[in-house]
Amino acid sequence: MKEKETITMTKEEIRRLKIINELVDKKINGPRASIELNLSVRQVRRIKSRFLLSGPKGIIHRGRGRSSNRSMNKDKENIIRYLINNKYSYFGPTLASEYLLKHDQISVSKETLRLMMIKEGVWIPKKKRQAYHHEWRQRRDRYGEMQQFDGSYHKWFGEKESCLLLSIDDATGKISHGVFDKNEGIIAVFKFWIRYIEKNGIPKSIYLDKFSTYKINHKNAEDNKDMITQFQRASKEVGIEMIVANSPEAKGRIERGNKTLQDRLVKALKFHRITSIEEANKYLEEQFIPEFNEKFAVVPKNKENVHKAIDDGVDIEDVFSIKNQRVVCNDYTVRFENNYFQLEQTQPTT
Repeated sequence: MKEKETITMTKEEIRRLKIINELVDKKINGPRASIELNLSVRQVRRIKSRFLLSGPKGIIHRGRGRSSNRSMNKDKENIIRYLINNKYSYFGPTLASEYLLKHDQISVSKETLRLMMIKEGVWIPKKKRQAYHHEWRQRRDRYGEMQQFDGSYHKWFGEKESCLLLSIDDATGKISHGVFDKNEGIIAVFKFWIRYIEKNGIPKSIYLDKFSTYKINHKNAEDNKDMITQFQRASKEVGIEMIVANSPEAKGRIERGNKTLQDRLVKALKFHRITSIEEANKYLEEQFIPEFNEKFAVVPKNKENVHKAIDDGVDIEDVFSIKNQRVVCNDYTVRFENNYFQLEQTQPTT
């Protein structure tokens, strides 16, 4: 006597068996069975053939009990686990996936890596935030039409806080220039834009915040148009339009860029063991910015570059320098910061 065999089936497979039995008994036809099972007629024919050949076992999915074709090799899994615990423990899944491919020649999806990192306890899943609707401003059409500019204070490398001055092109999303400095003061900002203009040319406009380096935020400034900052004066001299944002959300591209860099750039600097501002600026310009732009930049609507060349005879370092007006006294002296400077009676004409 043939021994009875026990078959374990899910509720869905039991339902499928019932429908296939009805099909075999000709209570329903193939098209009707396909509708009931939500399968094509061709798939129903194959299941029916397996049922006639193997009985109820033919209904069970043939992949049950077998390892997935996409399952990871154990040796590879162990190597990845070692690396995420010892080399990339401070990375997020997306960045760790990129670095594993680039530096260790190991290809693994960020989702697979995320699950592994959660299991290893090196990544805590984030709760989804409630989505708020913000009206997105359309990108400008051409490269150089608008540069979003900001300074971001952070512990970028080492234990001391420094400031990353950054400009992002509105049309392409490219980092057009970036440099680390001690602060976002006028001298640091002037040095930034001198280098930017030497490298790219003069942009049409700059979109920035109400920080005092860029705009006088005194109530009298609304009525007295002569009350302008050094940066406003220099921008006006070279024909750059200054656009001031009323909130951080208004210049979201540069704000999101800074947030991204506070993750990616900080980890990259730590990974390369960079601890000085000189090394950081060298890495930023020569390696990080080109790689970032290659990954995240978009194609503008219009491929025209609207940066202007510096006019002949214009000394850009002279324009972006601190200038103050003073009155010459009757004795040909000028007072500046509580110091007196004697001028010669005969002055060259300009």
